Amino acid sequence: MSDPATPLTAPPGQPRKAATAAWIGSALEYYDFFIYGSAAALIFPKVFFDDSDPADATLLSLATFGVAYAARPVGALFLGHFGDRVGRKKIMVFTLILMGLSTFLIGCLPTRDQVGGLAPVLLVLCRVLQGISAAGEQASANSMTLEHAPPGRRGFFTSFTLSGTQGGQLLATLVFLPIAALPEDQLLSWGWRVPFWASIAVAVVGYVIRRTLQETPAFTRQAATEGVVKLPLGVLFRDHWADVLRVVAGALIASVSTIFTVWALAYGTSDAVGLSRTQMLWVGALANVVALGAIPAWATLSDRIGRRPVYLIGAAGSAVLMTAYLWAISTGSYALVMLFGILAFGVVYSAANGVWPSFYGEMFSTRVRLSGMAIGTQIGFAVAGFAVTFAARIAGPDGDDWSAVALFTAALCVPPVIAVLTARETHQVPTEHLGERPRDEAVRRTTVAARSDGPDRPDGTGTFTGPSQRAT
Repeated sequence: MSDPATPLTAPPGQPRKAATAAWIGSALEYYDFFIYGSAAALIFPKVFFDDSDPADATLLSLATFGVAYAARPVGALFLGHFGDRVGRKKIMVFTLILMGLSTFLIGCLPTRDQVGGLAPVLLVLCRVLQGISAAGEQASANSMTLEHAPPGRRGFFTSFTLSGTQGGQLLATLVFLPIAALPEDQLLSWGWRVPFWASIAVAVVGYVIRRTLQETPAFTRQAATEGVVKLPLGVLFRDHWADVLRVVAGALIASVSTIFTVWALAYGTSDAVGLSRTQMLWVGALANVVALGAIPAWATLSDRIGRRPVYLIGAAGSAVLMTAYLWAISTGSYALVMLFGILAFGVVYSAANGVWPSFYGEMFSTRVRLSGMAIGTQIGFAVAGFAVTFAARIAGPDGDDWSAVALFTAALCVPPVIAVLTARETHQVPTEHLGERPRDEAVRRTTVAARSDGPDRPDGTGTFTGPSQRAT
């Protein structure tokens, strides 16, 4: 049986393998998720909804984008529970298959002209399946990389999950660039389906990669010593409710991503601004290229100076830079749009985006880590998903009130700032002691002091009190 006093060490090569699998899996998974966002802004209003009123059709289409976010908290309850019961690896494989299948089915759906009102209903059902899948993807991948990571580098290794997410968003954008350039009749008849059909290849590649992973040392030890928790949610809400609330508040920062990716895309290509689909897609593509380097850089910095200051830069800075980005779109100046798009999304937002996988995961113990991350993030992400719909509504009947959307986005950055200011710094806490309650930590410190007073041998000259005897 594993000694709980021994520091956790992953087998050689596993930390890098886990990070690579998280990157590729997240890239493939979020490719599926973000091609829907692009289609919801550019194509679905004309394909699945009545386009006699373009503003209402766009609003309904963007609402289906948010439906997946509403499904994510429900998926988080189930996938979080089973992830802390059966392990991280199995959930990672399941979520990838579900995402690939649901995305492929979207590409096969009949249009409104073919089946009438049934078309948007089927679209929403597939979108719900995407949301359930996404609910467990990041939490399981983050838990896997965090628990495999070597000491002092958890921020860097967990950032691969979010780098993968940005990679998937970049891939989705690059795929849509030639699709968006098709003639209108070809785009609306068959062209939009191609990126969705490609998800079958996505699912197969991701499955092969993730099946070769080993379960994490932290989960393996937990199962071998204290055993897995029968009801992780009960323990989570009893011992970590305050941290769950912090994660919910912090996850609202994802509103920056959804508004940048979906609403700003629709606004920039509207008649009010007049930029082309290709121009706006290139802004997102280049911002994501920058983010691929910025995310691990910010995460590495957090391993040195702490999670809190880096996350704070991202949360507070996003409120300012997103206002500048939306203003730039309103001017119609493509140079300004490109500049502030890269600064807002590629650089500043990446500070929070690169740090939150370790920052949130370190709030919880191994036995409830996946549940805590999944539930906390997905509730916050649900609000972020519908932020696009709210933005479309508050932008006015013509959809051009960018200042109202900017204020709305800045307001959504306030709860993440509060969350980080009330959280404790954890970047130097050993993995085996993450998520300890104050009582547990006090017992452990007493134990360490007792062990230092005498030799750790049962011969009467010193008393050994092992960590396995600490309060639970």
